[in-house]
Amino acid sequence: MALQVTPVNRNLQTRVTFMFLEFEDLFVVLGAAAVMNIFGHFVGGEIAGMPMNLVLQYGVPLFMVPILMAFKYGKPRGYVRDLATWYGKPRAYCAAARDRGIRSAYLREE
Repeated sequence: MALQVTPVNRNLQTRVTFMFLEFEDLFVVLGAAAVMNIFGHFVGGEIAGMPMNLVLQYGVPLFMVPILMAFKYGKPRGYVRDLATWYGKPRAYCAAARDRGIRSAYLREE
């Protein structure tokens, strides 16, 4: 009886990229495209003979791809997500600094 052999993918730590960006970074580009689409409906005029809403809707996200590629060069995986969560969280900059939120003492003397 012959042994059936199936190929197994061994490089599970390979980054999944599209247009040299991680999958999570494409959400940033798609979010910018959605915001520029909405903003483009309120802006009129032309740039270089093209309507302004088309420049905003397609130009800004396409321009963001090389900027994100340059920004993320040499950075670890998930850098944009970690950066967004770091800016979103409250932080304590120094453990020795006085706490601005506490106004009364914890312990009361009797």
